[in-house]
Amino acid sequence: MRLKRKLVWLVVLLLLTVLVMYGLPYWGSLIPAYDRFVFYPFQSARGAVFGAVPFSCGDVFYVAGGLWLAITVGKWVHYLFQFKTRKAQLAVSALNTINAALGVYLFFVIGWGANYYKPSLGSYWQLYPKTDSAHTLPDSTAKRLRKEKLVAYEQYLLEHVNAYAPGYRSLSVKEINNRACNYYCQCTDSKVSLHGLQVKPSLYGYFMEYAAVGGYYNPFTGEGQVDAGIPAFIMPFTLTHEMAHQAGIAAEDDANLLAYALGTATPDSTFRYSAYLDLWLYNNGRLYRRDSALAKQFEARLNPLTKAHIDTLEEIDRKYHNEMAQYSSKLYDSYLKMQDQKDGIRSYGNVAGSAWLLEQKRMRGMDSVIRIP
Repeated sequence: MRLKRKLVWLVVLLLLTVLVMYGLPYWGSLIPAYDRFVFYPFQSARGAVFGAVPFSCGDVFYVAGGLWLAITVGKWVHYLFQFKTRKAQLAVSALNTINAALGVYLFFVIGWGANYYKPSLGSYWQLYPKTDSAHTLPDSTAKRLRKEKLVAYEQYLLEHVNAYAPGYRSLSVKEINNRACNYYCQCTDSKVSLHGLQVKPSLYGYFMEYAAVGGYYNPFTGEGQVDAGIPAFIMPFTLTHEMAHQAGIAAEDDANLLAYALGTATPDSTFRYSAYLDLWLYNNGRLYRRDSALAKQFEARLNPLTKAHIDTLEEIDRKYHNEMAQYSSKLYDSYLKMQDQKDGIRSYGNVAGSAWLLEQKRMRGMDSVIRIP
């Protein structure tokens, strides 16, 4: 009887999982209602509960989940050695584990993951032209135009990085977190600005460095985590990126775009410098792949402080460039592609194109309040 109940639950959870996986891409029109009635209230409630705890509850839950999984696998090994007398217990344990995994996936989707199926932030802000003439041009012409855009934005970023570098100040994680929360309240229409926007230092900071992860959002507790060991000049952009996830932006390029839009909209030189520098790194990397000599010429024109910051990043990359970082990148790339992010981990860099379109729209006149779908 017990086994039959487990099988019934398995069928129900499988049907719900299939319905969600194959239905969400076609239910985009339901996402605004999902955000309003499910995600925003849930994220605010999680923020009120877990925000009062000084450490990352999500990190603790992941450790507990890992221990549970290790104990479960140990049980399976024990049952296999006594298969004749323990096969019923093995079947029940296996079904429990499968049902738990399906339940966790459904909770992930309901609690946050459905936001992956929102229209892109660039579309919501109407940054993209109605027709893309580059698709109708010869390949050589299209490549030349794309390079011209890269160079134009590279010049723009270079000027702004150099302009805001003198006003940059190294701040603590707590101070950056407080300022970022205030800027979300002042500059955006975020529905979770009162509760639900907070980033905590991760308990896994040491391992995050080796995995080349600066921060992450926990979709189960709604917490944002950051590696407190990353350089202070990267921290404002990283925190506002993780808060973008808390505000309901799932796609990584959109979270980058929101972090850039917010960082460059504040009167804070430290936040502006961090945002312009991060985008310069993305844009310069793209330019380098097309014209390395030109990319190096732009880098040579950076101010001494930024050159020192880039040296710091290169030293960190040399120190922590290892197989673990490559493996974690491949794993996350697969995860993003499963969430309908076709470019996978490369989508982070897509922000360079949309951010330049944002600046061009700002030049033409744009609403001062940053709208978040």
